[in-house]
Parts: sequence; structure tokens; C-alpha cells
Amino acid sequence: MNGGRVLEPYEVEVALPAGRDEAWDALTQPAVIRQWFGWDYDGLDAEIEHIFVTEATLAAPEQMSWADGSYLEVTGDDDRSVVRAVRDGSAPADPERYDAVEQGWRTFLAQLRFYLEQRPTGRRRTVYLTGETTPRQALGMVDAAWAHAGRRVATAVDPDGHLVVVACHVPLTARVAAHTEVTVSTYGLDDLAFAAVRDDWAKRWAPLADGAEVTDADTPAPGA
Repeated sequence: MNGGRVLEPYEVEVALPAGRDEAWDALTQPAVIRQWFGWDYDGLDAEIEHIFVTEATLAAPEQMSWADGSYLEVTGDDDRSVVRAVRDGSAPADPERYDAVEQGWRTFLAQLRFYLEQRPTGRRRTVYLTGETTPRQALGMVDAAWAHAGRRVATAVDPDGHLVVVACHVPLTARVAAHTEVTVSTYGLDDLAFAAVRDDWAKRWAPLADGAEVTDADTPAPGA
């Protein structure tokens, strides 16, 4: 999986208001994973199958591992649990270096926490925005309290109750523009309501980001 590269270690942890068994189901059942993981595009179901089924090895107690030595584990009791994404890499850790896999898990586990905390109903649909902008501009799109998940990822719930996750290739305190990803998760919207959300975010994003792209379930992943 790593192509012979020397990998840096990481450890990403999230506490959940759900029991160990429920958290484990959310990591191993594709239909449930679809309700929190990643963002919609025309290959999401295949990606979930590849990561969580085909390439994953399950072990007891609740642990899922991959060929590069990384793993997910769930600990806790019947009421609360903790999910950890870990990679025991051999390269020296460099907090200034962007690691796409680590930052991906920071985004994904924030989405998992929202799903198990808020327990939204209905089909999840996302708007995925990509482009180059500053962290300040990206965070300024939502008038809400932001919670940081590490140095490059922040989450907020917008006034309409949608989860917004901003992930930057630079620290959130940086003043320079860099590649930025914004994932807006909605639940239970019909086609007309979702289209309105998508169009609203696209209009907000376009003037802020160079190379602005908008991805939803009917489009391929950016750059594909």
C-alpha cells in the first residue's frame, strides 16, 4: 500500500457518545459507513468496499488493520467508546509536513462523531468543495463555533444543522492560500432541497477559491 515509502507515524483519536459495539458496527457495516464516511462521488461505494472490506483485516478485540501497518481500534464500554486511527511509521514525525492519510482520518472521524452524536435521519448527501484559498476565508463561510481536529482540520455545524468540515494543506493559523477541502454533510433532504444547498455553497465557494470545484454524487472525484 505504501509503495516502499518510509511512513511517518500518526495517532488520531475521537471519543464517542456510543457504546463499543455500536461504534464497531459503524466501522464495519458498509451501509452505515456510507452515512458518515468521506464525501459523495460516483466511486464512493467502491471506495468503501475497498478500504473497509477488501483490504481490511479484522481482529479481536475490535481492531481493523491494513497492509501498511495502520489500524483502527475501538475501546470502551456499553455507553461510550473511543476510536483510534494509528500508523506506527518508522520515519521521524514532522508536524509541518502534510500527510493526506492522517488528515483524512481527522476528517472522517469528525464525521463519525457527528453521526453518532446527532443521530441524523434520512439519506446522507454531501457537497464537496475543493480549491486553493486561505484557512481564514474557508472558515469565514460559516458563522458558527469551529472546533479544531488537529492543526489542519476544523468542524462546525452551520445554522441549517449541516456538518461542515474544512481541511487545509497548511495549518489553520497560516495566512497563505493552499489547497483546501470543504465537506458539507446533509441528511434527509429531497432532491430540490439538496440542489438548493449545493448551489448556495457553490456560489459562496467560487469567489474564494482558485480552481474551485464542486463534487456531489453524480460527478467523479476531483482530478479523476
